[in-house]
Amino acid sequence: MASWADEISAIIEKNIAGFGADTTSTASVGTVIAVQDGVARIYGLQDVKYLELVEFPRTGLYGMAFNLEEEAVSCPILGDYTQIREDDEVRTTGRIIQVPVGDALLGRVVDPIGQPLDDRGPIATDKFRPIERVAPGVITRQSVNQPVQTGIKAIDSMIPIGRGQRELIIGDRQTGKTAVAIDTIINQKGKDLICIYVAIGQKNSSIARTRAILEEHGAMEYTIIVASGASDPAPLKYIAPYAGCAIGEEFMESGRDALIVYDDLTKHAEAYRNISLIIRRPPGREAYPGDVFYLHSRLLERAARLNKDYGGGSLTALPIIETKANDVSAYIPTNLISITDGQIFLETDLFNAGQRPALNTGISVSRVGSSAQTKAMSQVAGTLRLDLAQFRELEAFSQFASDLDKATKSRIDRGRRILEILKQPQYQPVSVIRQVMIIYAATNGYLDEVPLDKVSEWEAGFYRFMDANYQDLQNEIIESSIQGRNKMNADQLKKLGAAIEDYQKTAAPREEQKR
Repeated sequence: MASWADEISAIIEKNIAGFGADTTSTASVGTVIAVQDGVARIYGLQDVKYLELVEFPRTGLYGMAFNLEEEAVSCPILGDYTQIREDDEVRTTGRIIQVPVGDALLGRVVDPIGQPLDDRGPIATDKFRPIERVAPGVITRQSVNQPVQTGIKAIDSMIPIGRGQRELIIGDRQTGKTAVAIDTIINQKGKDLICIYVAIGQKNSSIARTRAILEEHGAMEYTIIVASGASDPAPLKYIAPYAGCAIGEEFMESGRDALIVYDDLTKHAEAYRNISLIIRRPPGREAYPGDVFYLHSRLLERAARLNKDYGGGSLTALPIIETKANDVSAYIPTNLISITDGQIFLETDLFNAGQRPALNTGISVSRVGSSAQTKAMSQVAGTLRLDLAQFRELEAFSQFASDLDKATKSRIDRGRRILEILKQPQYQPVSVIRQVMIIYAATNGYLDEVPLDKVSEWEAGFYRFMDANYQDLQNEIIESSIQGRNKMNADQLKKLGAAIEDYQKTAAPREEQKR
Protein backbone atom coordinates (compact mmCIF):
# COMPACT_ATOMS: atom_id res chain seq x y z
CA MET A 1 0.00 0.00 0.00
CA ALA A 2 2.81 2.37 0.92
CA SER A 3 4.66 1.61 -2.32
CA TRP A 4 1.53 2.49 -4.30
CA ALA A 5 1.20 5.81 -2.43
CA ASP A 6 4.90 6.52 -2.97
CA GLU A 7 4.50 5.83 -6.67
CA ILE A 8 1.55 8.25 -6.94
CA SER A 9 3.49 10.86 -4.99
CA ALA A 10 6.50 10.45 -7.26
CA ILE A 11 4.33 10.92 -10.38
CA ILE A 12 2.77 14.07 -8.93
CA GLU A 13 6.17 15.48 -7.97
CA LYS A 14 7.51 14.72 -11.44
CA ASN A 15 4.57 16.48 -13.12
CA ILE A 16 4.91 19.49 -10.84
CA ALA A 17 8.65 19.70 -11.53
CA GLY A 18 8.05 19.54 -15.29
CA PHE A 19 5.33 22.17 -15.30
CA GLY A 20 6.80 25.07 -17.31
CA ALA A 21 3.87 27.37 -17.89
CA ASP A 22 4.87 30.79 -19.19
CA THR A 23 3.47 33.22 -16.66
CA THR A 24 5.02 36.29 -18.32
CA SER A 25 2.30 36.60 -20.96
CA THR A 26 -1.39 37.03 -20.24
CA ALA A 27 -4.45 37.18 -22.43
CA SER A 28 -8.04 38.15 -21.85
CA VAL A 29 -10.42 35.41 -22.90
CA GLY A 30 -13.94 35.94 -24.15
CA THR A 31 -16.79 34.03 -25.75
CA VAL A 32 -18.62 34.65 -29.03
CA ILE A 33 -22.28 35.34 -28.28
CA ALA A 34 -23.40 36.22 -31.84
CA VAL A 35 -22.04 36.36 -35.41
CA GLN A 36 -23.70 38.47 -38.08
CA ASP A 37 -22.48 39.53 -41.52
CA GLY A 38 -18.79 39.53 -40.69
CA VAL A 39 -19.04 40.96 -37.18
CA ALA A 40 -18.76 38.91 -33.98
CA ARG A 41 -20.17 40.11 -30.64
CA ILE A 42 -17.96 38.86 -27.83
CA TYR A 43 -18.61 38.69 -24.10
CA GLY A 44 -15.54 39.15 -21.91
CA LEU A 45 -12.24 40.55 -23.20
CA GLN A 46 -12.05 42.97 -20.27
CA ASP A 47 -8.60 44.38 -21.14
CA VAL A 48 -8.97 44.62 -24.93
CA LYS A 49 -7.84 47.84 -26.64
CA TYR A 50 -9.43 49.68 -29.56
CA LEU A 51 -8.26 48.15 -32.89
CA GLU A 52 -6.43 45.35 -31.07
CA LEU A 53 -6.17 42.06 -32.95
CA VAL A 54 -8.15 39.25 -31.33
CA GLU A 55 -7.66 35.60 -32.18
CA PHE A 56 -10.25 32.87 -32.67
CA PRO A 57 -8.09 29.81 -31.76
CA ARG A 58 -10.47 27.15 -33.11
CA THR A 59 -10.41 28.57 -36.66
CA GLY A 60 -7.10 30.48 -36.69
CA LEU A 61 -8.95 33.62 -37.84
CA TYR A 62 -8.37 37.12 -36.50
CA GLY A 63 -10.66 40.04 -35.83
CA MET A 64 -10.20 43.59 -34.59
CA ALA A 65 -11.84 45.18 -31.56
CA PHE A 66 -13.98 47.88 -33.13
CA ASN A 67 -16.76 48.79 -30.69
CA LEU A 68 -15.91 48.63 -27.00
CA GLU A 69 -19.31 48.45 -25.30
CA GLU A 70 -20.14 47.99 -21.63
CA GLU A 71 -21.48 44.46 -21.98
CA ALA A 72 -19.72 43.19 -25.11
CA VAL A 73 -17.11 43.93 -27.75
CA SER A 74 -17.99 44.05 -31.48
CA CYS A 75 -15.19 42.63 -33.62
CA PRO A 76 -15.21 42.67 -37.44
CA ILE A 77 -13.64 39.39 -38.60
CA LEU A 78 -10.70 39.57 -41.01
CA GLY A 79 -11.55 36.48 -43.03
CA ASP A 80 -14.32 33.95 -43.66
CA TYR A 81 -16.70 34.71 -40.82
CA THR A 82 -18.89 31.68 -41.62
CA GLN A 83 -16.34 29.52 -39.79
CA ILE A 84 -17.03 31.31 -36.49
CA ARG A 85 -19.60 29.70 -34.16
CA GLU A 86 -21.38 30.87 -31.04
CA ASP A 87 -19.53 29.93 -27.82
CA ASP A 88 -16.17 29.94 -29.64
CA GLU A 89 -13.28 31.07 -27.49
CA VAL A 90 -11.63 34.43 -28.31
CA ARG A 91 -8.26 35.66 -27.02
CA THR A 92 -6.57 39.04 -27.06
CA THR A 93 -3.14 39.23 -28.71
CA GLY A 94 -1.80 42.48 -27.24
CA ARG A 95 -1.08 43.74 -30.79
CA ILE A 96 -2.82 46.69 -32.42
CA ILE A 97 -3.67 45.80 -36.03
CA GLN A 98 -0.61 46.49 -38.18
CA VAL A 99 0.88 45.83 -41.63
CA PRO A 100 4.40 45.01 -42.86
CA VAL A 101 6.17 47.98 -44.45
CA GLY A 102 9.41 48.75 -46.27
CA ASP A 103 11.14 48.19 -49.60
CA ALA A 104 10.35 44.45 -49.49
CA LEU A 105 6.79 45.28 -50.61
CA LEU A 106 7.85 46.99 -53.86
CA GLY A 107 6.48 45.12 -56.85
CA ARG A 108 4.17 43.05 -54.64
CA VAL A 109 0.41 42.55 -54.41
CA VAL A 110 -0.76 42.21 -50.80
CA ASP A 111 -4.07 42.07 -48.94
CA PRO A 112 -5.03 44.70 -46.34
CA ILE A 113 -3.26 42.84 -43.53
CA GLY A 114 -0.04 42.51 -45.54
CA GLN A 115 -0.36 38.88 -46.67
CA PRO A 116 0.99 38.31 -50.23
CA LEU A 117 -1.57 37.68 -52.96
CA ASP A 118 0.98 37.07 -55.73
CA ASP A 119 3.12 34.00 -56.28
CA ARG A 120 6.44 35.46 -55.09
CA GLY A 121 6.56 34.01 -51.59
CA PRO A 122 6.42 35.69 -48.17
CA ILE A 123 7.23 39.37 -47.55
CA ALA A 124 10.84 39.56 -46.27
CA THR A 125 10.57 42.43 -43.79
CA ASP A 126 10.68 42.83 -40.02
CA LYS A 127 9.16 46.34 -40.02
CA PHE A 128 5.51 46.82 -39.07
CA ARG A 129 3.30 49.87 -38.63
CA PRO A 130 -0.17 50.27 -37.09
CA ILE A 131 -2.76 51.01 -39.77
CA GLU A 132 -4.33 53.89 -37.79
CA ARG A 133 -2.17 56.84 -36.84
CA VAL A 134 -2.53 60.53 -36.00
CA ALA A 135 -1.74 62.75 -39.00
CA PRO A 136 1.42 64.91 -38.97
CA GLY A 137 0.90 68.25 -37.23
CA VAL A 138 1.30 71.71 -38.75
CA ILE A 139 4.75 72.21 -37.21
CA THR A 140 6.14 69.12 -38.96
CA ARG A 141 4.88 70.09 -42.43
CA GLN A 142 6.12 72.43 -45.11
CA SER A 143 4.42 74.05 -48.09
CA VAL A 144 3.74 72.03 -51.23
CA ASN A 145 5.97 73.33 -54.03
CA GLN A 146 7.33 70.30 -55.90
CA PRO A 147 5.24 68.89 -58.76
CA VAL A 148 3.88 65.40 -59.28
CA GLN A 149 3.86 65.10 -63.05
CA THR A 150 0.88 63.04 -64.22
CA GLY A 151 1.98 63.02 -67.86
CA ILE A 152 -1.56 64.17 -68.77
CA LYS A 153 -1.44 67.50 -70.59
CA ALA A 154 -4.79 68.82 -69.38
CA ILE A 155 -3.93 68.14 -65.72
CA ASP A 156 -0.27 69.22 -65.64
CA SER A 157 -1.10 72.48 -67.45
CA MET A 158 -4.30 73.56 -65.65
CA ILE A 159 -4.67 71.50 -62.45
CA PRO A 160 -1.10 70.95 -61.20
CA ILE A 161 -0.61 68.41 -58.40
CA GLY A 162 2.16 68.87 -55.84
CA ARG A 163 4.04 66.38 -53.70
CA GLY A 164 2.15 66.17 -50.42
CA GLN A 165 -1.15 67.35 -51.92
CA ARG A 166 -4.54 65.58 -51.79
CA GLU A 167 -6.28 65.82 -55.17
CA LEU A 168 -9.70 64.21 -55.58
CA ILE A 169 -10.56 62.40 -58.83
CA ILE A 170 -14.34 62.50 -59.17
CA GLY A 171 -16.90 61.51 -61.81
CA ASP A 172 -19.50 58.97 -62.86
CA ARG A 173 -18.58 55.36 -63.49
CA GLN A 174 -16.76 54.60 -66.76
CA THR A 175 -15.44 58.15 -67.27
CA GLY A 176 -11.73 57.33 -66.93
CA LYS A 177 -11.03 57.98 -63.23
CA THR A 178 -8.85 54.90 -62.74
CA ALA A 179 -7.15 55.59 -66.10
CA VAL A 180 -5.98 59.00 -64.82
CA ALA A 181 -4.50 57.36 -61.71
CA ILE A 182 -2.82 54.55 -63.68
CA ASP A 183 -1.36 57.03 -66.19
CA THR A 184 0.06 59.01 -63.27
CA ILE A 185 1.71 55.89 -61.84
CA ILE A 186 3.15 54.92 -65.25
CA ASN A 187 4.56 58.44 -65.66
CA GLN A 188 6.64 58.12 -62.45
CA LYS A 189 9.15 55.78 -64.07
CA GLY A 190 12.60 57.17 -63.29
CA LYS A 191 11.20 60.04 -61.19
CA ASP A 192 12.02 58.71 -57.71
CA LEU A 193 8.39 58.50 -56.60
CA ILE A 194 7.12 55.28 -55.00
CA CYS A 195 3.49 54.46 -55.85
CA ILE A 196 0.84 52.58 -53.86
CA TYR A 197 -2.40 51.55 -55.53
CA VAL A 198 -5.21 50.59 -53.12
CA ALA A 199 -8.01 48.64 -54.84
CA ILE A 200 -11.15 48.66 -52.68
CA GLY A 201 -13.99 46.29 -53.52
CA GLN A 202 -12.93 45.71 -57.13
CA LYS A 203 -13.33 42.51 -59.09
CA ASN A 204 -10.25 40.31 -58.95
CA SER A 205 -10.10 40.40 -62.76
CA SER A 206 -9.91 44.23 -62.67
CA ILE A 207 -7.09 44.13 -60.11
CA ALA A 208 -5.22 41.55 -62.21
CA ARG A 209 -5.66 43.71 -65.32
CA THR A 210 -4.31 46.78 -63.51
CA ARG A 211 -1.28 44.79 -62.38
CA ALA A 212 -0.70 43.51 -65.93
CA ILE A 213 -0.85 47.07 -67.34
CA LEU A 214 1.66 48.31 -64.76
CA GLU A 215 3.99 45.37 -65.47
CA GLU A 216 3.72 45.96 -69.21
CA HIS A 217 4.88 49.57 -68.77
CA GLY A 218 7.63 48.69 -66.26
CA ALA A 219 5.83 50.42 -63.38
CA MET A 220 5.45 47.51 -60.94
CA GLU A 221 9.10 47.78 -59.87
CA TYR A 222 8.26 50.95 -57.90
CA THR A 223 4.59 50.15 -57.16
CA ILE A 224 2.77 48.30 -54.37
CA ILE A 225 -0.81 47.07 -54.85
CA VAL A 226 -3.01 46.67 -51.77
CA ALA A 227 -6.01 44.67 -52.93
CA SER A 228 -9.36 43.96 -51.30
CA GLY A 229 -11.63 42.22 -53.79
CA ALA A 230 -15.37 42.57 -54.24
CA SER A 231 -15.86 39.16 -52.61
CA ASP A 232 -13.78 40.05 -49.53
CA PRO A 233 -15.64 40.74 -46.28
CA ALA A 234 -16.46 44.36 -45.42
CA PRO A 235 -13.82 44.61 -42.65
CA LEU A 236 -10.99 43.99 -45.15
CA LYS A 237 -12.39 46.65 -47.49
CA TYR A 238 -12.65 49.01 -44.54
CA ILE A 239 -9.01 48.68 -43.42
CA ALA A 240 -7.50 48.57 -46.95
CA PRO A 241 -6.90 52.35 -47.42
CA TYR A 242 -5.51 52.71 -43.89
CA ALA A 243 -3.12 49.82 -44.53
CA GLY A 244 -1.97 51.41 -47.81
CA CYS A 245 -1.48 54.75 -46.04
CA ALA A 246 0.67 53.12 -43.33
CA ILE A 247 2.85 51.57 -46.06
CA GLY A 248 3.21 55.01 -47.68
CA GLU A 249 4.02 56.73 -44.38
CA GLU A 250 7.06 54.48 -43.96
CA PHE A 251 8.52 55.92 -47.18
CA MET A 252 7.49 59.49 -46.30
CA GLU A 253 9.12 59.36 -42.87
CA SER A 254 12.31 57.87 -44.31
CA GLY A 255 12.71 61.06 -46.41
CA ARG A 256 11.32 59.69 -49.68
CA ASP A 257 8.34 60.69 -51.81
CA ALA A 258 5.34 58.43 -52.25
CA LEU A 259 2.03 58.60 -54.13
CA ILE A 260 -1.06 56.69 -53.00
CA VAL A 261 -4.24 56.09 -55.01
CA TYR A 262 -7.45 55.09 -53.20
CA ASP A 263 -9.70 53.41 -55.78
CA ASP A 264 -12.31 54.11 -54.64
CA LEU A 265 -13.55 55.64 -51.40
CA THR A 266 -17.22 55.23 -52.35
CA LYS A 267 -16.87 51.48 -51.81
CA HIS A 268 -14.85 52.16 -48.66
CA ALA A 269 -17.73 54.21 -47.21
CA GLU A 270 -20.18 51.45 -48.15
CA ALA A 271 -18.06 48.84 -46.35
CA TYR A 272 -17.93 51.05 -43.26
CA ARG A 273 -21.69 51.54 -43.46
CA ASN A 274 -22.26 47.78 -43.56
CA ILE A 275 -20.16 47.30 -40.42
CA SER A 276 -21.70 50.30 -38.67
CA LEU A 277 -25.29 49.27 -39.21
CA ILE A 278 -24.57 45.81 -37.77
CA ILE A 279 -22.92 47.22 -34.63
CA ARG A 280 -25.67 49.88 -34.43
CA ARG A 281 -23.63 53.03 -34.76
CA PRO A 282 -26.08 55.93 -35.21
CA PRO A 283 -26.90 56.82 -38.83
CA GLY A 284 -26.65 60.35 -40.18
CA ARG A 285 -27.55 62.02 -43.46
CA GLU A 286 -28.82 59.62 -46.15
CA ALA A 287 -28.67 56.74 -43.59
CA TYR A 288 -24.86 56.86 -43.46
CA PRO A 289 -23.26 56.82 -40.02
CA GLY A 290 -22.66 60.37 -38.91
CA ASP A 291 -18.89 59.90 -38.57
CA VAL A 292 -18.30 59.02 -42.24
CA PHE A 293 -16.66 62.44 -42.66
CA TYR A 294 -14.17 61.56 -39.91
CA LEU A 295 -13.65 58.21 -41.62
CA HIS A 296 -12.11 59.90 -44.67
CA SER A 297 -10.64 63.02 -43.06
CA ARG A 298 -8.41 61.06 -40.69
CA LEU A 299 -7.21 59.04 -43.69
CA LEU A 300 -6.49 61.92 -46.08
CA GLU A 301 -4.98 64.23 -43.44
CA ARG A 302 -2.10 61.76 -43.22
CA ALA A 303 -0.96 62.88 -46.69
CA ALA A 304 1.65 65.59 -46.14
CA ARG A 305 5.00 67.03 -47.08
CA LEU A 306 7.31 66.98 -44.09
CA ASN A 307 9.87 69.71 -43.49
CA LYS A 308 13.61 69.06 -43.56
CA ASP A 309 13.82 68.60 -39.78
CA TYR A 310 11.57 65.58 -40.18
CA GLY A 311 13.23 64.12 -43.28
CA GLY A 312 11.57 66.14 -46.05
CA GLY A 313 9.56 63.21 -47.40
CA SER A 314 6.05 63.43 -48.79
CA LEU A 315 2.90 61.38 -49.28
CA THR A 316 0.58 62.52 -52.07
CA ALA A 317 -3.00 61.19 -52.08
CA LEU A 318 -5.25 60.70 -55.12
CA PRO A 319 -8.61 59.55 -53.71
CA ILE A 320 -11.24 58.49 -56.25
CA ILE A 321 -14.98 58.99 -55.73
CA GLU A 322 -17.80 57.79 -57.96
CA THR A 323 -20.77 60.12 -58.47
CA LYS A 324 -24.23 59.37 -59.80
CA ALA A 325 -25.50 61.51 -62.68
CA ASN A 326 -22.62 64.00 -62.14
CA ASP A 327 -24.06 64.96 -58.74
CA VAL A 328 -21.06 66.45 -56.94
CA SER A 329 -23.37 67.87 -54.24
CA ALA A 330 -24.15 64.42 -52.78
CA TYR A 331 -23.10 63.58 -49.23
CA ILE A 332 -19.78 61.76 -49.68
CA PRO A 333 -18.54 63.81 -52.70
CA THR A 334 -19.03 67.07 -50.76
CA ASN A 335 -17.23 65.53 -47.78
CA LEU A 336 -14.22 64.65 -49.92
CA ILE A 337 -14.22 67.98 -51.78
CA SER A 338 -14.01 69.82 -48.44
CA ILE A 339 -11.19 67.56 -47.17
CA THR A 340 -8.97 67.61 -50.27
CA ASP A 341 -6.88 70.37 -51.91
CA GLY A 342 -8.77 70.33 -55.20
CA GLN A 343 -10.60 67.99 -57.55
CA ILE A 344 -10.29 66.60 -61.06
CA PHE A 345 -13.87 66.33 -62.35
CA LEU A 346 -14.44 63.92 -65.24
CA GLU A 347 -17.73 64.42 -67.07
CA THR A 348 -19.78 61.77 -68.88
CA ASP A 349 -20.92 64.11 -71.69
CA LEU A 350 -17.34 65.10 -72.50
CA PHE A 351 -16.26 61.45 -72.41
CA ASN A 352 -19.05 60.46 -74.83
CA ALA A 353 -18.17 63.42 -77.07
CA GLY A 354 -14.65 62.01 -77.52
CA GLN A 355 -12.79 64.38 -75.19
CA ARG A 356 -10.42 61.98 -73.45
CA PRO A 357 -9.51 62.59 -70.66
CA ALA A 358 -13.03 63.98 -70.10
CA LEU A 359 -11.83 66.84 -67.91
CA ASN A 360 -14.31 69.58 -67.00
CA THR A 361 -11.99 72.56 -66.65
CA GLY A 362 -14.69 74.72 -65.09
CA ILE A 363 -15.29 72.59 -61.98
CA SER A 364 -11.80 71.05 -61.74
CA VAL A 365 -9.36 73.01 -59.59
CA SER A 366 -6.07 72.69 -57.74
CA ARG A 367 -5.92 74.75 -54.56
CA VAL A 368 -2.12 74.52 -54.56
CA GLY A 369 -2.00 76.17 -57.97
CA SER A 370 1.10 77.21 -59.88
CA SER A 371 3.34 76.89 -56.79
CA ALA A 372 3.42 73.15 -57.59
CA GLN A 373 4.07 73.74 -61.29
CA THR A 374 7.31 74.05 -63.22
CA LYS A 375 8.15 77.59 -64.29
CA ALA A 376 8.07 76.74 -67.97
CA MET A 377 4.59 75.19 -67.71
CA SER A 378 3.10 78.04 -65.68
CA GLN A 379 4.58 80.45 -68.23
CA VAL A 380 2.99 78.87 -71.31
CA ALA A 381 -0.26 77.63 -69.70
CA GLY A 382 -1.06 80.64 -67.54
CA THR A 383 -4.00 81.76 -69.70
CA LEU A 384 -5.04 78.30 -70.90
CA ARG A 385 -7.98 77.87 -68.52
CA LEU A 386 -9.31 81.35 -69.32
CA ASP A 387 -8.92 80.77 -73.07
CA LEU A 388 -10.93 77.55 -72.82
CA ALA A 389 -13.64 79.21 -70.73
CA GLN A 390 -13.99 82.02 -73.29
CA PHE A 391 -14.00 79.46 -76.11
CA ARG A 392 -16.87 77.51 -74.53
CA GLU A 393 -18.91 80.69 -74.07
CA LEU A 394 -18.32 81.74 -77.69
CA GLU A 395 -19.01 78.24 -79.00
CA ALA A 396 -22.33 78.11 -77.15
CA PHE A 397 -23.20 81.58 -78.52
CA SER A 398 -22.15 80.66 -82.08
CA GLN A 399 -24.75 77.89 -82.23
CA PHE A 400 -27.44 80.57 -82.35
CA ALA A 401 -25.61 83.02 -84.60
CA SER A 402 -25.56 82.62 -88.37
CA ASP A 403 -22.77 85.12 -88.99
CA LEU A 404 -19.63 85.57 -86.88
CA ASP A 405 -17.00 88.29 -87.12
CA LYS A 406 -13.45 87.28 -87.98
CA ALA A 407 -12.03 87.73 -84.47
CA THR A 408 -14.73 85.56 -82.87
CA LYS A 409 -14.35 82.88 -85.52
CA SER A 410 -10.55 82.76 -85.09
CA ARG A 411 -10.91 82.50 -81.29
CA ILE A 412 -13.34 79.58 -81.69
CA ASP A 413 -11.02 77.87 -84.19
CA ARG A 414 -8.04 78.24 -81.84
CA GLY A 415 -10.10 76.91 -78.91
CA ARG A 416 -10.99 73.81 -80.91
CA ARG A 417 -7.31 73.18 -81.65
CA ILE A 418 -6.36 73.63 -78.01
CA LEU A 419 -9.00 71.05 -77.07
CA GLU A 420 -7.61 68.74 -79.73
CA ILE A 421 -4.05 68.87 -78.35
CA LEU A 422 -5.38 68.20 -74.84
CA LYS A 423 -6.79 64.88 -76.03
CA GLN A 424 -4.52 62.00 -75.10
CA PRO A 425 -4.54 58.21 -75.57
CA GLN A 426 -4.64 56.05 -72.46
CA TYR A 427 -1.34 54.79 -70.96
CA GLN A 428 0.70 57.26 -73.05
CA PRO A 429 1.92 59.97 -70.65
CA VAL A 430 3.70 62.95 -72.20
CA SER A 431 6.93 64.43 -70.80
CA VAL A 432 6.85 67.98 -69.39
CA ILE A 433 9.07 69.45 -72.09
CA ARG A 434 6.80 68.09 -74.82
CA GLN A 435 3.75 69.46 -73.02
CA VAL A 436 5.38 72.89 -72.78
CA MET A 437 6.27 72.93 -76.49
CA ILE A 438 2.87 71.84 -77.83
CA ILE A 439 0.91 74.17 -75.51
CA TYR A 440 3.16 77.06 -76.54
CA ALA A 441 2.53 76.21 -80.19
CA ALA A 442 -1.25 76.02 -79.71
CA THR A 443 -1.71 79.16 -77.58
CA ASN A 444 0.50 81.27 -79.84
CA GLY A 445 -1.38 80.50 -83.04
CA TYR A 446 1.07 78.13 -84.75
CA LEU A 447 -1.71 75.54 -85.15
CA ASP A 448 -4.30 77.97 -86.52
CA GLU A 449 -3.63 76.94 -90.11
CA VAL A 450 -3.65 73.18 -89.39
CA PRO A 451 -6.92 71.36 -90.25
CA LEU A 452 -8.64 70.09 -87.11
CA ASP A 453 -8.47 66.42 -88.13
CA LYS A 454 -4.71 66.72 -88.70
CA VAL A 455 -3.77 68.23 -85.32
CA SER A 456 -2.81 64.93 -83.66
CA GLU A 457 -0.71 63.94 -86.68
CA TRP A 458 0.97 67.38 -86.64
CA GLU A 459 1.70 66.97 -82.92
CA ALA A 460 3.30 63.52 -83.30
CA GLY A 461 5.50 64.77 -86.15
CA PHE A 462 6.44 67.86 -84.14
CA TYR A 463 7.78 65.75 -81.25
CA ARG A 464 9.90 63.66 -83.64
CA PHE A 465 11.22 66.78 -85.39
CA MET A 466 12.18 68.48 -82.11
CA ASP A 467 13.92 65.35 -80.77
CA ALA A 468 15.91 65.00 -83.99
CA ASN A 469 16.86 68.64 -84.56
CA TYR A 470 16.44 70.70 -81.38
CA GLN A 471 17.49 68.44 -78.50
CA ASP A 472 19.90 71.09 -77.19
CA LEU A 473 17.08 73.65 -76.91
CA GLN A 474 14.93 71.12 -75.04
CA ASN A 475 17.78 70.34 -72.63
CA GLU A 476 18.33 74.06 -72.03
CA ILE A 477 14.64 74.60 -71.16
CA ILE A 478 14.57 71.49 -68.95
CA GLU A 479 17.64 72.63 -67.02
CA SER A 480 16.58 76.25 -66.48
CA SER A 481 12.78 76.21 -66.35
CA ILE A 482 11.64 72.65 -65.57
CA GLN A 483 14.27 71.44 -63.13
CA GLY A 484 15.34 74.98 -62.27
CA ARG A 485 13.50 77.99 -60.86
CA ASN A 486 13.69 80.39 -63.80
CA LYS A 487 11.13 81.24 -66.43
CA MET A 488 12.03 80.78 -70.08
CA ASN A 489 13.86 83.91 -71.19
CA ALA A 490 13.13 85.88 -74.33
CA ASP A 491 15.92 84.14 -76.22
CA GLN A 492 14.56 80.66 -75.43
CA LEU A 493 11.03 81.67 -76.42
CA LYS A 494 12.38 83.11 -79.68
CA LYS A 495 14.29 79.88 -80.40
CA LEU A 496 11.22 77.79 -79.65
CA GLY A 497 9.09 79.89 -82.01
CA ALA A 498 11.73 79.61 -84.71
CA ALA A 499 11.90 75.81 -84.25
CA ILE A 500 8.12 75.53 -84.69
CA GLU A 501 8.26 77.65 -87.85
CA ASP A 502 11.12 75.51 -89.10
CA TYR A 503 8.97 72.39 -88.58
CA GLN A 504 6.04 73.96 -90.43
CA LYS A 505 8.23 74.90 -93.39
CA THR A 506 10.37 71.79 -93.74
CA ALA A 507 8.93 68.77 -91.96
CA ALA A 508 5.18 69.19 -91.55
CA PRO A 509 3.19 67.33 -94.24
CA ARG A 510 2.27 69.61 -97.09
CA GLU A 511 -1.47 69.01 -96.90
CA GLU A 512 -1.46 70.23 -93.30
CA GLN A 513 -0.49 73.69 -94.51
CA LYS A 514 -3.64 74.12 -96.61
CA ARG A 515 -6.53 76.07 -95.13
